[in-house]
Amino acid sequence: MPHFPKPSAGSWTEQYPELGTAPVNYRDSIDPAHYEAEREAIFKKTWLNIGRVEQVPRVGNYFTKELAVADTSIVVVRGKDKEIRAFHNLCRHRGNKLVWNDYPGEEVSGTCRQFTCKYHAWRYDLEGALTFVQQESEFFDLDKSEFGLKQVRCEIWEGFVFINLDQDAEPLKQYLGDLAKGIEGYPFHEMTEVFSYKAEIGSNWKLFIDAFAEFYHAPVLHQKQATKEEADKLLGYGFEAIHYEIKSPHSMISTWGGMAPPKDPGMVKPIERVLRSGLFGPWERPDIEGVAPDRLPPGLNPAGHRAWGVDSFHFFPNFMLLVWAPGWYLTYHYWPTAVNRHIFESKLYFVPAKTAQERLQHELAAVTFKEYALQDSNTLEATQTMLKSRAVLDFPLNDQEILLRHLHKVAGDYVKEHTHAAG
Repeated sequence: MPHFPKPSAGSWTEQYPELGTAPVNYRDSIDPAHYEAEREAIFKKTWLNIGRVEQVPRVGNYFTKELAVADTSIVVVRGKDKEIRAFHNLCRHRGNKLVWNDYPGEEVSGTCRQFTCKYHAWRYDLEGALTFVQQESEFFDLDKSEFGLKQVRCEIWEGFVFINLDQDAEPLKQYLGDLAKGIEGYPFHEMTEVFSYKAEIGSNWKLFIDAFAEFYHAPVLHQKQATKEEADKLLGYGFEAIHYEIKSPHSMISTWGGMAPPKDPGMVKPIERVLRSGLFGPWERPDIEGVAPDRLPPGLNPAGHRAWGVDSFHFFPNFMLLVWAPGWYLTYHYWPTAVNRHIFESKLYFVPAKTAQERLQHELAAVTFKEYALQDSNTLEATQTMLKSRAVLDFPLNDQEILLRHLHKVAGDYVKEHTHAAG
């Protein structure tokens, strides 16, 4: 018997008949040719979140983002007109990387009045215009107005900075659609205390999204995150989500957990009882507008369930946004570097701590999350090593793995459409 109601179709998966129920082929996670097609069809054509407005709060603030999957580097800057822009991080003279410090491959941030190329000292203002050319008289009919920085589409949604390498792409809000509209108004801007993690993972980018698009594995893989008694109870109980929603190419899962505080303090470890925090974050909600259960945007806790703990949104291709019931949020990014490798980034966002106790609550949540993520990443590397054997490539997915089925279909459809359009 299901623990939570399922749709009239009988299952979440059958509610979306276009997904089918047959085993899913995972060749897309090991085939180098398919990966190259994904780079062109997906990462050079869709909206990619690369940061937040808080990273460039004042005029002249900038940061860079390395996009190996798209063979480029991006610099984001706030101009004198207060607008945020994005450019290819490339000098128009001979193509040198414009903004970097000691190591060209590392991402950097800072503040400047202008950008100066390290190679020949060409200079650009904060709006991307070329303002100075060393020994300009040595050039032939050089019109500086034609050699400004190469601009990239850049738009903002709820403080999240997105770029798109396709100048003809649809507007960001249209691309994000109703799934994003449903959570507009959540106080993301209030949560500016950030804990960041970054690691290179030996797996295809979609495999890590798979891991965080279902919680079916949680009672098994993450047993040590709970006391043994509670872990045994959860293992016997299994997992079911409260709600799934697909607004292709995006999707979400809404699930229980994250109660603050837990019904029985004995359910959690001693340090969690002392600090009143843990994997699900601080037990008390911050005192800000928009996080109380009756004040949430309509897209959060869509089932209206009293046991709601977290909503996880996957905005295709590689951005996941998790809003937790206790009043904080988490982001995941998966940046491919090869068919079998990617850079995983995660950030935890809290309302800034006002006391030492609150700071320790945030730090406990952050380090607990790190252990949780390490368990997943280690398992995914084991998955990748066996997929490449090609001994088995078709795998059955259950109803709690509906978002995995959707992800692989959507990514495959993008590749097919791009291949067809290319002739």
